[in-house]
Amino acid sequence: MFCKICGVTQPQQAAAIAQLGPSAIGTIGVPGTPRYVTPTAMAAIARAIHPPIHRIGVFLDPDWDTLDRYLTIADLSGVQLHGAEPPALVARLRAAFPHLIVIKALRISQPADLLLAAQYDVDYLLLDAYDPHRAGGTGQTIDWNWLRSFAPPVPWLLAGGLTPDNVATAVERLHPAGVDVSSGVESSPGIKDLDRVAQFLRVLRAVS
Repeated sequence: MFCKICGVTQPQQAAAIAQLGPSAIGTIGVPGTPRYVTPTAMAAIARAIHPPIHRIGVFLDPDWDTLDRYLTIADLSGVQLHGAEPPALVARLRAAFPHLIVIKALRISQPADLLLAAQYDVDYLLLDAYDPHRAGGTGQTIDWNWLRSFAPPVPWLLAGGLTPDNVATAVERLHPAGVDVSSGVESSPGIKDLDRVAQFLRVLRAVS
């Protein structure tokens, strides 16, 4: 099962987490957020991660110049778009960088938000809990009842409030293609608790 450990801010933590064997490690290129890293810092983190683990840059409504700058500097294998990016931007990204994994996040505040899934041609959809003030890493959980019949045309990842204590229940109930965790394995924003990361991965492997 695909598992992304997101919001890593330090190369040494990225290297340590990579040793634990997640599918991907995510870094945040969203200024003003607690886990933000510059293009240079994202490049340093990416260098600490080696295939087959994916290096995912996360962006929120970026302009094209911002995306191009990060992708030029940092050796990323994937991009996650976490805002209200239109399908046209996704199509442009896939055409310009066909080697990248593209993840489109949908921030879910009501069941009708799930209808947006049909608009995007991506490798993965990611469902995160909506918060009016913060775009991600909030620790809030989507109402899982809304997702019981969710069957988009591409694989989907569950995010939002996942921890080592609830990820098994989430996977057993909803059967996503993968999961994404950030605050649920942290000691403080951007600083991962490696014991919790290891526990999260152990639990996930036991149920997947």
